[in-house]
Amino acid sequence: MNREVQIRDKIVGDGHPCFIIAEIGINHNGSVELAKKMIDAAVYCGCDAVKFQKRTVDVVYSKEELAMPRSSVFGETNGDLKRGLEFGFDEYCEIDNYCRKKGIMWFASCWDTGSVDFIERFDPPCHKISSACLTDDVLLRYVRSKGRPVLLSTGMSTVEEIRHAVAVLGEKDLVLYHCTSTYPTEIDEINLLGIQTLKNMFSCPVGFSAHDRGIFAASVAPAFGACSVERHITTDRTLWGSDQAASLEPDGLRRMVRDIRHLPRIIGDGRIVVYESEKPIIKKLRKVKTANV
Repeated sequence: MNREVQIRDKIVGDGHPCFIIAEIGINHNGSVELAKKMIDAAVYCGCDAVKFQKRTVDVVYSKEELAMPRSSVFGETNGDLKRGLEFGFDEYCEIDNYCRKKGIMWFASCWDTGSVDFIERFDPPCHKISSACLTDDVLLRYVRSKGRPVLLSTGMSTVEEIRHAVAVLGEKDLVLYHCTSTYPTEIDEINLLGIQTLKNMFSCPVGFSAHDRGIFAASVAPAFGACSVERHITTDRTLWGSDQAASLEPDGLRRMVRDIRHLPRIIGDGRIVVYESEKPIIKKLRKVKTANV
C-alpha cells in the first residue's frame, strides 16, 4: 500500500502529522496585501501550506460567460470580476518571496494547462486539481507530466469518475481529498465516512477538504482516516466574495489546527491502563479492593 507522499520536507500519509492546507483561493479579492494577511494567519496558526487558485480567464470561461452582467468593484461584467481576481506574474513573485520569508509552502489549483505552466515558474512543491477539473483528462495528464505530487479533490464526482481520474493520474505521489462541492456544505452532506470509502478503494493517502461553516468536521476528520485537511480561510467572513461564507477567520483556523494537532493524543493507543495521575485518586476515593477470584 502506497500510503505516503512526500511534499518537500513533509510526509503526507498514515502515521504522520496531518498536513494542513490553508486555502486562500480567491478570498484575497485581488489584493496582495490581503493575501499576505492570510499567509500570516496560516503561519501563526501552524498550517503546513497555503493554496491559491489560478485560471487563464479566456480559456476557462466562454465569451458568453464573461459577458454576463455581474456588478463588482472591478466592473459590471462577469469577465471584469474574473480578471480582477487573477494575480499576475509580479503579484505571484511577491507572494512567492513572502512565503519563503515566512517559511511556509505555497501552491495552487490550476484550472487549465496554461496556468500549470505559469505556476511551474515558481517551482511549486505539488499541484492541486480541483473537483471541478476532475473529469478533464487533458489537464490531469498535463499536471502529471510535471513530475510533482498531485492533490486531487473528489467533490461532485461519481465513483466511476473518481476511478477514471485515478487511473489517468496513477496512484503514485497522489493524495485524494474527500469533499462536497457546496459552499457552505450542510452537515448532512459532509459524510466523513467517505474518507474510509476512498481509502478502501485506493492505496494512496486520503485527506479531507472542508467547505462547511464550522471547525468540527475538519477537526475530527483525521479520526476518520484523513492524513491531510484543507480549509478555506479569510480575514473576515463578511467580505464580498463567493467563498467567504465557507471560510474560517483566523481564530477559527487557530482552534481547528490546535484540535487537529491534539487529536492523536486524544485518540490514544487503545490500551486500558491505570494512569499515574489516577493513583492518588485511587488512594483517596476507592475504599473496596477487588476481591481475589
